[in-house]
Amino acid sequence: MPEPVLVFQHVAAEHLGTIAGRLDAAGLAWKSVDVRRDDAQVSLESIPGLIFMGGPMSANDSLSYIRREIDLIEAAIAQNRPVLGICLGAQLIAKALGAPVYRNAVKEIGWFPVSWTEEAGRDGLFTGLTQPEIVFHWHGETFDLPPGASRLAASEACRNQAFRFRENVYGLQFHLEVMPEMIAEWCAADFNQADLRELAAPVDPYYNAARLNELASLIFGRWARLLLQGA
Repeated sequence: MPEPVLVFQHVAAEHLGTIAGRLDAAGLAWKSVDVRRDDAQVSLESIPGLIFMGGPMSANDSLSYIRREIDLIEAAIAQNRPVLGICLGAQLIAKALGAPVYRNAVKEIGWFPVSWTEEAGRDGLFTGLTQPEIVFHWHGETFDLPPGASRLAASEACRNQAFRFRENVYGLQFHLEVMPEMIAEWCAADFNQADLRELAAPVDPYYNAARLNELASLIFGRWARLLLQGA
């Protein structure tokens, strides 16, 4: 049986979401790795790819598992393994590639448009997307574009919303994977209440959910096919 895609999840509420369906549809097995356990054993041998999810912690935190994840990303890139990072996951990839991670000028929480770069039009995941798209965001930090990486998307509040390094390493600052139920769960989570109190209006989990699901199916479906090409 082929090795599964490894998924690094930091909190229960920030799971694969719609990514899981695209992996399942492609016939790709996946499993979660609890890297927070000091005895967690991770082998990169024969795995089709790695996914690093979001979370309320920072890529700059002096936590042993954050350091282990950065080391794993460095090793995976050195072995030419496909890597996908979402929000915190994108920041971990950026840091592993030598880019600083720091507080964004504003917290970006809710539904806001992203614009695609010319490079996105030539990219295997984002080709065909030319008009700005309203996607879901929840982040207070950002990063510089890593050396050698290509910027794929930007928003008014955050210049680096998506990037690709080489041909198979992707970081997405925005949350393409979320479903309305996930957003509602995030809004109910204790660790997010301080963020929510700063907003002028409540977050509507359903605002652009149908279109977001279409985008997720397209982009994560393409990422799943990228994994199959390397299998």
